[in-house]
This record gives sequence, C-alpha cells and structure tokens, in this order.
Amino acid sequence: MSARTVGNLEGKSVLITGAGRGIGKRLAMGFAQAGARVGLLARSQAELDLAKLEIEQVKGNALRIRADVRDLEQVSAAVDRMRVVFGSVDVLVAAAGVLGPIGPLLSTKPKNWNETIEINLIGAVNVCRAVLPHMIERRSGKVLLLVGWGSGHPRPNFTAHAASKAALVRFGECLAMEVSEHNVQVNCLAPGHSYTHMTDEILHAGEDRAGVKEIEEAEQIRITGGVNPEKQIQLALFLSSDRSNHISGKIFHVNDDWKRFERENMNPEAFTLRRVQRI
Repeated sequence: MSARTVGNLEGKSVLITGAGRGIGKRLAMGFAQAGARVGLLARSQAELDLAKLEIEQVKGNALRIRADVRDLEQVSAAVDRMRVVFGSVDVLVAAAGVLGPIGPLLSTKPKNWNETIEINLIGAVNVCRAVLPHMIERRSGKVLLLVGWGSGHPRPNFTAHAASKAALVRFGECLAMEVSEHNVQVNCLAPGHSYTHMTDEILHAGEDRAGVKEIEEAEQIRITGGVNPEKQIQLALFLSSDRSNHISGKIFHVNDDWKRFERENMNPEAFTLRRVQRI
C-alpha cells in the first residue's frame, strides 16, 4: 500500500515538530510523498535545510520554521507563518522529543530531568495551544502526539522520558474529550523501536547507566534498523486522514492491528493509557 492510498492528504497542511531528524523527519517525508504541504519545525537550521532539500528531491512541498517548542511565543509565530503560507494547519504531528538523562533518578541532574519534561510534554502542549483555536474555528483538525517506549510500561533508568511520555498520553486522552464536539481528533502514536540518534545515546551510556536489557535491545536496533519506517508512515497517515474521523483519544502502537478499526467500533477502554486491547 503506497503512502498516497492510505489516506487522502493531498493538499492538506501538516505541521511536524521535531522534523529535522529521526522519526519526525521520516514522517515529514511520508506526508510530503502523500501530497501534503509540510511545515518543518525544529531548533537546528542545518537539519531543517537538509530535510527540506530531501523533500524537494521527491517533488514535495515543505516550509522551514526554526523554533523551540518550549517557547509558546515562538510556536505561535510558527503557526501564524504556516497559516500565511499554506492557509491553515490541518494536521499537527508533535514529534519533538529528547531521551533525557539516562541512569537511576538520584544520579541524574535535576536540570536535565526537568528539561526533558519541558520538551516532551510542555512542548507538545504549547503546539496544541497554538493550533487548536483555528481547528476549532474551522471545525476540522487532527492532532497526533508521538509517544514511545515508557508510555505503556515502566522503564527504569529513563524516568524523565517515560514519565513525560506517559503524561503525554493522558494529556492526549483528556484533550480529545475536550475538543470532540468541535470535530477535532487527538490520538497518540507509539512508533516502536527505530534506529535514531537516541539509540546511539543509549549505547554510549553503557550498561551501568542504561541497564543490560536496554543495551541489548539498542544493539539489535542498530543492526536491524528497527521498525520499518513505512509502517510508521502508514499509521500516521491513517490517523491524519478522514478515514479515522471516528477515532479519538486512543494510543496506537505501530504493530497494532489498527487497520480493522477503520470499519469496526472500538471498546471505549481499548487502546487507552491502560492499554486494554482485548475487551
């Protein structure tokens, strides 16, 4: 199934935070190939330049926006620029995130721990604050929050990352209920294990700080590359398209059998932070 067949994103405007590298960049490429106009938001100008160039090489349409998601004023200005250039923000993909300090809590620096919460959680909240008024006014919009390992189960030695991502899931569930009457859907996507700079951070930390299990899994991801990016793109496109208008307040893992929910009703407790899947 090609990116252009999973959902009708032709001409839609998609703002992606953390689009300079990693999974955010991969999703940006996928949305561009699906015909969407993509706003690339990140802190690194060099990474933004490269991402835009790669999108243009596949005949995509992208706009570079340098901003720090921790700064609401910068984020609001970025959304305003998207609206000026593309007319609207139809889809928000909040992919900006950091792994944060690795190691037992008492061995980590409070400043680094707190910064992880600011980027992963508050950063996502800021972009939602910026895009939602216009989505509510138009009575149409999609918000996709990228969560990850630690949002569904304990992750020792990664307390800041796990706490921020679990909180982000519950934030998404609450927000979905708040905006449901305005025809805006909010969902979370767990992209699975992928080889990114975070993988190298874990390997560099070593067994003493990351733990034996984390190192073994990171080494395997480095060898295999992890989840096929196409699977991540397919799920993101589905949750951003009209085909998922009846789905909101859910968390989907890339390996879930999510395609069946295009036509089936979901148990209200299924695919939530509790991860009740088989009720």
